[in-house]
Amino acid sequence: MTFGQVLLVAVVAVPALGALATAVVPGDRAGRVVGTVAAAVTLLSALPLVGGDHGWFGYGPRPAVQPWHQLDLPWVPGLDLRFHLGVDGISWPLVVLTALLTLLCCAYTLWRVPPGGGSGRALVALLLVVEVGILGTFLALDLVLFFLFFEVVLLPMYAIIAGWGGADRRRAARKFALYTLFGSVLLLVGVYVVVAAAGTADLVALTGGAGLSRGTQLAAFTLLAIAFAVKSPLWPLHSWLPDAHTQAPTVGSVILAGVLLKMGTYGLIRIAVGVAPEGARWAAPVLGVLAVAAILIGGLVCLAQDDLKRLIAYSSVGHMGFVLLGVATLTATGIQAALIGNIAHGVITGLLFFLAGAVKDRAHTGSLAELSGLRETAPRLAGLLGFAAVASLGLPGLAGFWGEAFAVVAAVQRGGPLWLTLAGLAALGGALTAAYFLRLLRRVTHGRPSPAVAGLAPGLAGAELTAWAPLVLLALAVGLAPALVLSYASGPVEALLGVVP
Repeated sequence: MTFGQVLLVAVVAVPALGALATAVVPGDRAGRVVGTVAAAVTLLSALPLVGGDHGWFGYGPRPAVQPWHQLDLPWVPGLDLRFHLGVDGISWPLVVLTALLTLLCCAYTLWRVPPGGGSGRALVALLLVVEVGILGTFLALDLVLFFLFFEVVLLPMYAIIAGWGGADRRRAARKFALYTLFGSVLLLVGVYVVVAAAGTADLVALTGGAGLSRGTQLAAFTLLAIAFAVKSPLWPLHSWLPDAHTQAPTVGSVILAGVLLKMGTYGLIRIAVGVAPEGARWAAPVLGVLAVAAILIGGLVCLAQDDLKRLIAYSSVGHMGFVLLGVATLTATGIQAALIGNIAHGVITGLLFFLAGAVKDRAHTGSLAELSGLRETAPRLAGLLGFAAVASLGLPGLAGFWGEAFAVVAAVQRGGPLWLTLAGLAALGGALTAAYFLRLLRRVTHGRPSPAVAGLAPGLAGAELTAWAPLVLLALAVGLAPALVLSYASGPVEALLGVVP
């Protein structure tokens, strides 16, 4: 095996073995330490996967997927299924983001374990199992293997919400599970349609349509797009998200918003558009309309929210709308905007949920009406919340700007009355994003301290700074140097669009 193949195996195997070791090692804190070490090793294994033999310039029009590193082994020979993993410029940033956020969440549990479900080591073990599913989804180059990794996430995330969440956690967990199962059924049917028609599950061969008829591509894209829309989630299939975010523990919300939602948008780009490009072209106007509806409705709902975590949760609907708008344009600018929007949302919203959890833990409430005057009593926490909010609203120079701005630019480049109208409405949605985040800051950080805030200590724990600092630095780095993400993805995106009719 080459070094790259060893790393691919390690990225999936280390968190799986870490979850097992965390569950069986004696002692709760010892288990959390073991899990955190496993998460750290996973991140160290993911970082060197960049580049590989093909580099940035090894992409041509055929095939559309040329991984930097890949591992292709027989899995179920009788059904011609293979254990096929690979990484390229589209998946690598998401792999690193997943490994980083999981490490930060596991490390955070060394300082604070949310009350409820049981031992801290059980929570860490579940986080590592979720990581296995998410990383496997981003690395799988076999459609059936992709589906299996996609489904691994469901039960452990359900257990995290139901076990360590808020007062209404079980209802929120059930809603999450039911919606996800609905999407899973559609995904399974879509996978069957593609594999049965093409005679292969290999994504490298399938990308570009693999000779699938137009009717098959339209049916497959419809099934796959709805399935991924549930996971993203995209309007109008988003209603599980606010409840899950509001009730989940802090580390659960960070993983849920930071990377689990990206499984849907990644699947939309890699699987739905890649495997059924004619279906993507046919459905593009509908996707554009739904994307702008998500942006506007998400913004308006956020303006009416009075709970901190619920507002941040609904903001994800709008941000994912910008990602979908970029994908719907089927242009290089749009797909690149979607990819950097994914990374920016994971970094910034992960930071926002860490901060929201810190505010709620200190003040024992998430109501905006009861959180005024935070900058007077806890100025450091208020300052970080202000930074994360302006990053999320798309301030130039921070990570949130590039994805949203260039999704609008891509719609303008697409041209025509429909796309120009969608671009204008999406820009209006960006203004709504600024409005609700500025309203959030006015309600929470300004004014006289409320009784819930008046007694807060001004300092921050070392564990909190350790968990938050990498996300602050990444929001700055990606905002100032978007090439950190875009340079790796430019070749794969051009190759992907080369097979879209």
